[in-house]
Amino acid sequence: MEAEIEQIRLLAEAAGLARLWRDANGVDQTVSDDALVTILNALGYPAESPAERAESLDLIAAEKRQPPKLLVTETGHPTPLPEGFLKAELFAEDGTARAFDLEGFVLPAIDTPGYYDLVLGGTRMTLAVAPSACYGIPEMQSRRLWGPAVQISALRGKEAQPYGHLGLLDEAVALFAARGADAVMINPMHALLPFTGFDFSPYSASSRMFLNGALGDPALVGLPPLPARAGGALVDWTTALPQRLTDLRALFDRLDPARRAALDVDTKKGGDALTRQALFDALDIRFRADGKRGWQDWPIPFQDPASDDVRRFAETERETIDFYMFVQWLVRQGLIEVQTTAKAAGMAIGLIADLAVGVRPSGADMWANRDVMLEGLSIGAPPDPLGPLGQNWTLTSFSPRGLRASGYAPFIDMLRSTLDWAGGIRIDHAFGLSRLWVVPETGESRDGAYLTYPFRDLLRLTALESHRAKALIVAEDLGTKPFGFADALEAERMMGMRVLWFERAMDQGFVGPQDYKPLSVAMTGTHDTATVAGWWRGVDLDWAEKFGRLPAGSNRANEESKRAWDRGLLWATFMGSEPRPEPDDPAPVVEAALGHIGRAGSRLAIAPLEDMLALEDQFNLPGVVDGYPNWRRRLAAPLADLLETPETTRRIETLARARRDE
Repeated sequence: MEAEIEQIRLLAEAAGLARLWRDANGVDQTVSDDALVTILNALGYPAESPAERAESLDLIAAEKRQPPKLLVTETGHPTPLPEGFLKAELFAEDGTARAFDLEGFVLPAIDTPGYYDLVLGGTRMTLAVAPSACYGIPEMQSRRLWGPAVQISALRGKEAQPYGHLGLLDEAVALFAARGADAVMINPMHALLPFTGFDFSPYSASSRMFLNGALGDPALVGLPPLPARAGGALVDWTTALPQRLTDLRALFDRLDPARRAALDVDTKKGGDALTRQALFDALDIRFRADGKRGWQDWPIPFQDPASDDVRRFAETERETIDFYMFVQWLVRQGLIEVQTTAKAAGMAIGLIADLAVGVRPSGADMWANRDVMLEGLSIGAPPDPLGPLGQNWTLTSFSPRGLRASGYAPFIDMLRSTLDWAGGIRIDHAFGLSRLWVVPETGESRDGAYLTYPFRDLLRLTALESHRAKALIVAEDLGTKPFGFADALEAERMMGMRVLWFERAMDQGFVGPQDYKPLSVAMTGTHDTATVAGWWRGVDLDWAEKFGRLPAGSNRANEESKRAWDRGLLWATFMGSEPRPEPDDPAPVVEAALGHIGRAGSRLAIAPLEDMLALEDQFNLPGVVDGYPNWRRRLAAPLADLLETPETTRRIETLARARRDE
């Protein structure tokens, strides 16, 4: 029995599963052997019997002996190569070639970042040479920068629409550029299941390679505008998205032959990947009409993108597939236009996009790329004091094994699909570059374990793509960091996030602005946290009480008492000994909070639009599915009108002035 247990643990270690881990309280935890076996099976390493485990160990050893498809290194560093080769030829992207005599199977340092063809005897692979650090703000601008975080769907314009689109984002960018902003951080633009009224969170991606076509605006790219449609205080996605599909299809069907011919030329540049995405969307719409949600529910022949049934569908539904390729073209061209507006208006960065941590198992990426994805596993978070049951996000992501076997191609494609229109990327749950908590689809979060990812390779590839695109990289690094994570990010010059609510000193007081590190983004909050006005008034406590989310063993009176103390700590950090506003008077606190992050040592300060407008309700309440309008809130009036009010003007100027004052 002991021998079998030891074999399970050896296999788990070889596969990158951590049996031991440390929780948020610093307490060591152990994953059960049964959980390890279940996860190993899902990873493609059968582990039920001693014979299976022995075969899986042999398989991992054989995989490690295979020359990599992509070898990742860094400028100025010699690169160890697979043993057995005495000579190497290196071909740069411009076609120039160099030959090397190898000593000790080591390639001498390469000084120029880029992708190279490396030939070792009869073996050919790609060598990725990363710069020493990501492209950063010092390369963009010497001054301290600021900007808003904007939820696109919340925007309103002069003309009635059921939700915000890229045309309104373009207007928002111009409005903030005129006020001195250098960046606009936006929610993920990933493709969702097409035009559905469910799972409309921008973090429930169907594909991270393609875009949310429902946010496109034809007028932004010179096409006839969308028809005016009434919209309420909250977005009614179940009505708005099918209507938008109908409106876009009517527009597509009216395109003249010349426009269609030009469109065909442009969409062909997207290659097979774009065609597969459009094919998935067409199939999803087709089978959703029969009540099927996701490709796993489709008839079996359609679950394989390469099947004859899929090919015949593509042939008979060519016009429908062309329409979905048009939708992707529309939104991508729109984003390019918005970024062009930002740069033309003098913004140093422009759009900072959001890269979600995973995708829906029932979505397009999983359907098209199963060989590089985690199958049978979800990602989430382990149990902790704030979530005793842990979290299962019902999302999946790349598998470490699939990334290595594919030469990291899907990871690189994912970065490029965003960096070709954005000035920067915020990597959601950036800890996923190092490890992800994986949970069997049929299990609870407590049945999960941490799966290790090729952290150094992923960091270097991100730095290389940042360098090539001249784009900023922001790492969402909130929470318990893996060992060495912070140092690695600092070495790669990735900017961490410093959110007001989490910047507390040892005595639980709030950290002063001078203590925010330059290599960070100072923020008053995120879409998942209380707004400043809502926190000061205790609105977040109201919601926590309503949904039974107060800390275990506490009650509303206790939490209100703690909040009263914290108000004093926060106000003292902001304004010293000046009289503290009452809980029902948040306006001075919001302005002080904006000045606080404005004075922060961080090179970039970002304030959610909700704080600039002193709104009380946060955009998303994590962990609550029903009863709170997550991802449905809208602004009360057109943004141009809201920004002109004296109160909002003063708040924005407080932030901008603090950024200017060195």
